Order: sequence, then C-alpha cells, then structure tokens
Amino acid sequence: MKSSKRLAFRGQGSKQKCPKGGNSKRKHLEEETGVMKPSKPLAFQGQAMDQEDDQVHYGYYIDTSSLVLQLGQDLSINCLLRCSRADYGTIASLNQSFRSLIRRGDLYKLRRQLGIVEHWVYVSCSLLEWEAFDPLRRRWMSLPKMISNECFLFSDKESLAVGTELLVFGKEIESQVIYKYSILTNAWSFGVRTNIPRWLFGSASLGEIAIVACGCDSKGNLLSSAELYNSMTESWCTLPRMHKPRKLCSGVFIDSKFYVIGGVGIGNPSASDGASLKVLTCGEVYDLRTGTWFEIPDMYPQCAREGTYDSPATTRAPALLAVVKNELYAAYCDEKEVWKYDKQRNMWITIGRLPEQATSMNGWGLAFRACGNQLMVIGGLRALNGGCIDINAWEPDEGPLEWTFLGTKHSGSFVYNCAVMRC
Repeated sequence: MKSSKRLAFRGQGSKQKCPKGGNSKRKHLEEETGVMKPSKPLAFQGQAMDQEDDQVHYGYYIDTSSLVLQLGQDLSINCLLRCSRADYGTIASLNQSFRSLIRRGDLYKLRRQLGIVEHWVYVSCSLLEWEAFDPLRRRWMSLPKMISNECFLFSDKESLAVGTELLVFGKEIESQVIYKYSILTNAWSFGVRTNIPRWLFGSASLGEIAIVACGCDSKGNLLSSAELYNSMTESWCTLPRMHKPRKLCSGVFIDSKFYVIGGVGIGNPSASDGASLKVLTCGEVYDLRTGTWFEIPDMYPQCAREGTYDSPATTRAPALLAVVKNELYAAYCDEKEVWKYDKQRNMWITIGRLPEQATSMNGWGLAFRACGNQLMVIGGLRALNGGCIDINAWEPDEGPLEWTFLGTKHSGSFVYNCAVMRC
C-alpha cells in the first residue's frame, strides 16, 4: 500500500513538499497520491502562496475535503446563500475575497431573489445605542454607538429598516439629518436626506424600497407629501400628494400597497394650537402600480386615538400596527388588547390580550412589530436597576393568541425606536 498521508494546504493537516528534480518526479508524486497539480495557484484574491527564491512551490495540494474549493465559485456562493447571516461576520474574516463578497451585498440580493430571508429586530432603548436581536438563535448583538450632537440626541426620532440599511431620522437645530447603519460594513454614516424635511411621519418598507408620508416640517406645519426611497440607488423620489395632511400616523404595506393610518390632522383653524388638530380615523392607500392615492373612511377606531383630560391626542403615540401575511393587526394599549382588521367589512375584531409585562406611556415605549410570520411585542417593566426589555411572539396560524417568550435584555425598559430588517 502507498502512503496514506494526506496532502493539504498549509494549516489543513499533514504537509509534504514536492521533490526537486523536474516534471518526472512531480508526475510520479501526482500519480501516487491521486492529487493533480493545479494549473494556477489555487488561492483567493489577496491570499499569497508560499515562495522561496522567487519560485512558487505547489507542494500544498488541494485537500478533497475542502468543499468550497472543490465546488468552485458558483456552487460555493450557493452554499453561502443558505448560511445564516449571523455567520457572515465570521465568513468575512476568512480572507479578502470572502470579505469583499460580503461587503458588496451581492449575497443579500441573491438571497432575496431566492426567497431566503431572515428577520432581525433592531431596538434602541438608550439614546444613540442600538441592539439587534436574532429570533432564530435568540441572541442579542450590539451595534456601534452613534456619534451625534446634543440636538439630535434629544430630538424626536423615526426609524425604518430597508434592504441592508437601518435609517434613523432626527433633527439638528433646524435641519433634518439621517444616520444610516449598514450591515455590510457594521458602521454608521450619513444617509441621503429626503426632498422635504419631515418629522413624526408614517413609514414602511418593502424589500429594497421604503415610503415615508405626511408628518410635519421644522415649524410644525402638517404635510400631505410622501416620498419613496430606493436603497439600491440611495435616492428619494417625490410621490403624488395625499388627500389629507397629518402627523403622528403609522405606515404599513398590505398586498404590496402602502397604507397611512390614523394620526392627527387639521381641525378648527381658528382655535388654539392644541384644539386646531383633530383625530383622523380615515386611512389612505397608495397603489404602486397606478401611482395614485385613495381614501378609506373610518379605517381606524377613534377610541384608540382619543386622549383623556391628562393626555390629549397630540401626546399619544401613533397607532401600533403590524402586518403578517397581508393581515393587519393592532395593539390597543389602553385596554392591553390585540385587534385584527377585517378588510372586507372595514372593521376591527379583538383576538386577545397583550403580554402583562408590556407597559407603555400613552402608547410610547412599546414596540409592536411583524417579524416574518410572527407578531412581536417588545417592551418591559421599569425597575430600580433600570428594568429590562422582553420580546414575546405569536404566530397567527398557530391557533388562539398565546405569547411565546423569546428573550430579554437588561437595559432601559423604554423602547425609543424599533425596526425589523428583512434580508
């Protein structure tokens, strides 16, 4: 029997160098081992081969157990597409070629085309700090801390996740600023500003696009404009105007149509600022195919937006809405109920209750999101040591509403911003 020693690349097991003495000896070794000399150095870009006296040694042959090299580039990428994106950081550290492949974002484009999508929750419970939660592995990860001035730090913020980006909208003195976190680089940078600066708007994303609608300008004037963001081109385009200006509204995508629901709009122009605004129960829908808006009267119950004597409507949070499999759900914090929207009858049905530990201040501080095929409630109870954030989930197709505990994070108990990234 011939020697059973396995020839491999450096660091992959036993190493045996080719004997010097010409092609005949190299050919003899190849026939003996069954491993042929590559016609080119088999190394990824940026990975140097061993050299001695300016001559490359091919003595480290391919180990047949090295599946990535044996499969070739196309099949190797096909395997990487099916890896969890939680592993992409480790994969990128292998060498320059893997790192370049991850950072270009091509893998995420191909994953989306093949329907391979993971949903991660991004939560901010402390100013300028964000955490990511992977529901599959039930693991938390910290993002780099944002760097900004005090004006942005204490301003109202909106957030949304689109493509491979997390966008955070805020204010610096009189101007709008957008910070962008990219999962490709694991870093924050400035994002492209909207054509019309706005705050307290409704928004939602669909794949690699997002729409922001309504809100108010720096002087508090209500807006009826909307814009579409393309994360591939990093550009905003203005959409047709809506029927009603509003702020503190919510946005969702249902059946590939963008909905703006609830909020407050113009009431009595002659009244004081607080009384000049009224609760809006109507919704507006934008059809991406026709490029037109149409209104749905009485789409959202007024009771869910009414303020008490201690909390006027303008101090209450936008409607807490989430869409799972094109079905719309709402969290009604006053009664701690969960509602489902009947599209055919334009009415809401109570289907259960929120988790008992899910607390809020007039709806603020609690997140209600769709994460894949699950509804998620992100929030917690305050405590002397700062409290914690709990994540509970329920999949509507699994019968009556019963929450499953997924994880907890010791931090502030108030959720400032929350977004779900699908990629």
